[in-house]
Amino acid sequence: MLDVVLIGYGAIGQAICRRLKGSALVKVTHVVVRPQRVAEVQAALGSQDIKAVAHVPRGTPLVLECAGHEALTAHVLSALQNGTECAVVSVGALAEAGLPEKLAAAAHQGHTQVHLLAGAIGGIDAIAAARLAGLSDVTYTGRKPPLGWQGSAAETVVNLATLKEAAVIFEGTAREAARLYPKNANVAATVSLAGLGLDATHVRLIADPAVTENIHEILARGAFGDMQITLRGKPLAENPKTSALTVLSALRFLTNRAASLTI
Repeated sequence: MLDVVLIGYGAIGQAICRRLKGSALVKVTHVVVRPQRVAEVQAALGSQDIKAVAHVPRGTPLVLECAGHEALTAHVLSALQNGTECAVVSVGALAEAGLPEKLAAAAHQGHTQVHLLAGAIGGIDAIAAARLAGLSDVTYTGRKPPLGWQGSAAETVVNLATLKEAAVIFEGTAREAARLYPKNANVAATVSLAGLGLDATHVRLIADPAVTENIHEILARGAFGDMQITLRGKPLAENPKTSALTVLSALRFLTNRAASLTI
């Protein structure tokens, strides 16, 4: 049985707790939330054998972050320094200059590892493998219905409410995409970190009234050949802004850490 501590108890954390209930491989022992939310979350957990706490307990073997970008500096860095292995869902946070190096240094100090999870996108293993032989270019295109871009910088580019045809709302590097669209940064950042890096990965973001799903497209070329991936992700039932695959990606990582045979 693998014990794991979750950082965050939003839609992703709650879904993971539900799906792991009764698991013979993985057990959630603690959920880390803001101090003012500890009592509320403990009440929501009810009689489950999970404790809500404000900090990662020392001696924790494995932490899964699913709380958002601030959690990396608030909890993950110190957990790594203390020797706790960590997995990160909020990969978009690594677009912040210097943060990948800080995470790597903290893991080195604690003689452990930090894992960046694929989340809502597929093909990350293939891109990372292809990088070993040399990649010439990687392009990520994210396409959503106009309402999916509400509350973002897209509102300064087009009128989302009256848009009649597909419009490119951003074109540039993955780092700049993460800065301008932080709530949509995880996929672009993950693709870039697996391949050419944040400053060499080309990103296009599109508002398209003809689609109803979030569509991710990756085009990669290199010594390995060419690769094109299209993924139409369904949202998490509990939160339409979250991809269901993000939860499943985290569950796959946890079960692989505990299973005897993995793929």
